[in-house]
Amino acid sequence: MKIEIFEDAAELGKAAGKRAAVQIKETISSKGEANIILATGTSQFPVLQILTDDASIDWGQVNMFHLDEYIGIPISHKASFRKYLTERFLDRVSALKSYHLINGENDPYAECKRLNALISQVQIDLALVGIGENGHLAFNDPPADFETTEPYIVVDLDEACRKQQWGEGWFATLEDVPKKAISMSIQQIIQSNEIICSVPDERKATAVSNCLNGVVSHLHPASILQNHPNCTIFLDKHSASQLKK
Repeated sequence: MKIEIFEDAAELGKAAGKRAAVQIKETISSKGEANIILATGTSQFPVLQILTDDASIDWGQVNMFHLDEYIGIPISHKASFRKYLTERFLDRVSALKSYHLINGENDPYAECKRLNALISQVQIDLALVGIGENGHLAFNDPPADFETTEPYIVVDLDEACRKQQWGEGWFATLEDVPKKAISMSIQQIIQSNEIICSVPDERKATAVSNCLNGVVSHLHPASILQNHPNCTIFLDKHSASQLKK
């Protein structure tokens, strides 16, 4: 694991996006295609902007998997991650070789089975992720399941996670935030060849400190990234403010 610290969220996102673009292009050059995981949330806005602006990426050789999605909300809802990825990514690039969005309106266990069959056929080259205010990785809230080898699982969202989603303006009230989601599992995420983790904002500082200063623990799910041999954590000076020197 490596840590890079930038002045602000814009610089962080630009650096993470450029790194991701280079890795996607190098993977296509060496393997003929690239398998990637995309995250959502406000931390990914500038990262995806850099990727979608890069006309040199051959998206026709890219297979994209989706990190997580709420159960029970339609794609028309402003908090839908399918909507987010469609509008902020898929509609802004040329056609991908394939993409696999999570449909939270389907039976969640059947949807996990469908996605598990798809992702089990490939090796993920690059995963773009973030860290939640409660230290979650994807929607694996504490105490996270570090053991399951199922690629996608049904998870419960804790109150801290739901408050974050409400606080970011995705829902009108806390009660509107779903209590369950489909999430890529911890074990599936860390099997990725490379992980780029983008974490801006002072409200993430405690989670960053808990996950990167302390021991690896399911109580701080993103702490598992400490064990990944090719993971870069992109922080700004605010999210890094509680890190030990």
